[in-house]
Amino acid sequence: MIKVKICGIKTLQDVEIVNRQKPDFTGFVFYPLSKRYVSLITARSLKAKLNKKIKSIGVFVNAPPEEIAAAVALDEPVQPAAAELGIINMVQLHGDETNAYIAELRKICTLPIIKAVRLREEADIKKAAFYNCDYFLFDTYSTASYGGTGRQFDTQLLKGVKINKPYFLAGGLNAGNVRSALKGLKPYAVDVSGGVETGGSKDEIKIKNFIKQVKG
Repeated sequence: MIKVKICGIKTLQDVEIVNRQKPDFTGFVFYPLSKRYVSLITARSLKAKLNKKIKSIGVFVNAPPEEIAAAVALDEPVQPAAAELGIINMVQLHGDETNAYIAELRKICTLPIIKAVRLREEADIKKAAFYNCDYFLFDTYSTASYGGTGRQFDTQLLKGVKINKPYFLAGGLNAGNVRSALKGLKPYAVDVSGGVETGGSKDEIKIKNFIKQVKG
């Protein structure tokens, strides 16, 4: 079954919502220029309240590898339930990170790595095959930002192309379009943020409907 990631968790209310709706993953955005940015300290306190069955993914954009390692190492328990977990369980690289960068990161971080690939054409998918990551995340290309555009890309680009790693499907998804976006595709997971928000805040009804559309 396709997994669901709710990205851009910022508040205790967000955590309470996802604990009730039980997606497979949540995302903490550690990119300071994002409107969904959270600090490591805030993320640590939110992680302590998060259902242990829900894995958290740290989203970074061109961050020093040491910053990512800090997010993994900041695992001092805010409460006992968080003792065995760091802030994040997976790393998502959403910038211009190269294979050389990933190699350096792997020296100090053993978590699975997701590399975001912003798609314009089929050639972008073929280029992505050379990344030394564990998962891809396919998102909408934009010259103005590294993600969170709220716009879809043409998912037909992914059909008929051999993709050598499991992947997350992102880019402007919501409960009204995710089924059609998934038609003919077999992603590992889908990633949504703005599509389950109202007025910039996570909307529990939208999250519930989104998960229902994906999982049935």
